[in-house]
Amino acid sequence: MLIEVSTDKSVSAAAAALQAAVQANHFGVMHVHNLKETMAKKGVEFERECLIFEVCQPQQAKKVLDQNMSVSTALPCRISVYEENGKAILVTVKPTTLLAMFNTPQLEAVAREVEDTIVKIMKEAALA
Repeated sequence: MLIEVSTDKSVSAAAAALQAAVQANHFGVMHVHNLKETMAKKGVEFERECLIFEVCQPQQAKKVLDQNMSVSTALPCRISVYEENGKAILVTVKPTTLLAMFNTPQLEAVAREVEDTIVKIMKEAALA
């Protein structure tokens, strides 16, 4: 259900590499949530570093949304970057798994293409 890639980079270095890899693969970063900062603003102390990237490829999103608008509840795709055991972890829910919940088998090829690109993006970020 999850795709996970680890790297010896720091969270900030992995995040910078992820930003570059997203753009290099014709996706866009719509927003980055800094979980530690957001929780602090809500009065909750959270020690761990975690950045959640919302990424999208608009043409692929349009193909999916033209078929089933309820898929909008699962968009954009998210890639989290956090530290665990001295390594940065990049993790996402498989787009094919998410799309399967919407009973739209005609969109499997789109989900597979998005998933393949996200895996490529994550691996590029880990290795760059």
